Amino acid sequence: MITILAAAAALGLFGQNAVAVPAEAAWTWTLYADDAPVVLANEVPDTANLRTTLECSPGSSVARLTLYGGEPATGMARITAGEAAAVAQSEAARGGALRLALRTDHPVFAAFGVSGRLGVAVGEQRRTVEVPAAHLAKLRRFAELCSG
Repeated sequence: MITILAAAAALGLFGQNAVAVPAEAAWTWTLYADDAPVVLANEVPDTANLRTTLECSPGSSVARLTLYGGEPATGMARITAGEAAAVAQSEAARGGALRLALRTDHPVFAAFGVSGRLGVAVGEQRRTVEVPAAHLAKLRRFAELCSG
């Protein structure tokens, strides 16, 4: 009897693990370009879980970057990608998010489109946005749709 219960418990655990998706695998980059505004989101689809959003009005050449999680910070932000750098005013947003605006025609945004890596520093707080190579085409399309 104990052997049967142990086997059933093992099968139950195996069954749960077989269908469980690692938490990191659920995160993806999604481009929403059907309506204004255009949004590129690092999210778990069909949930309210967001890490990062880039949002713009088509043709405006201005991307609004929102970083979720972490401590909100306000003040001047230093934004870097590759060898390029920019400075922008950051502000705290709902839910403790950090928000700033960056021109899509700025060299730092162009470098971000190539490398997929953007650094944001506000005071002592450092955050990084990373777009994997498989999703860089979405980032470039976002920039194309936003540029005027």
